[in-house]
Amino acid sequence: MDSAAPPPSSILFARGVIARLAVWSTLRIAVQEGWGGPGAADKRTWLASVIVDTFEEQSQTPDDQYIEELLLQIMADEYEAVIEDGSAESVAQDIVRMWEETRVGKAECVAKFEELAEKVKGKKAEAQQAPQNEDDEWEDEEDGSDEDEDGDEAPQLLQPQPHPRNEPEVDEDGFTLVKGKGRR
Repeated sequence: MDSAAPPPSSILFARGVIARLAVWSTLRIAVQEGWGGPGAADKRTWLASVIVDTFEEQSQTPDDQYIEELLLQIMADEYEAVIEDGSAESVAQDIVRMWEETRVGKAECVAKFEELAEKVKGKKAEAQQAPQNEDDEWEDEEDGSDEDEDGDEAPQLLQPQPHPRNEPEVDEDGFTLVKGKGRR
């Protein structure tokens, strides 16, 4: 194991990744709501270390698409969350930009995210519902042929129909005809 201290640019990059993940609202909600189980916050730190290691250990710098797929995969595996809001893409782009900037000694991007992370620290993350449109995949596949369907009401139950009572048959002499119960 290498006991040498990591270069300052790597430490700066790691701080930036931790800060960027701390302001990612989707991950904040996942941690806050315990989607990853009791160790959800530790998984966030582990996620940051995976990302930093990915950049440090690969000979070719990973692109934002690779990092986005990594984020999506880890969110699905560790937090059981399928992210479809596009937020992982912007997080990945920010991380790649931080990597490039920290390699040349720039710390502005890292400082910006550390400042944002400090502002949201201790605050509850709020989930926002995306606006629904008519083409949404969650809509009914019907074309509106059921005009009386209101959506707010439960369907009406059918009333049970009483069985017709069999009146006794009386012949012209006044005798009642007896019928058998079953058919043979």
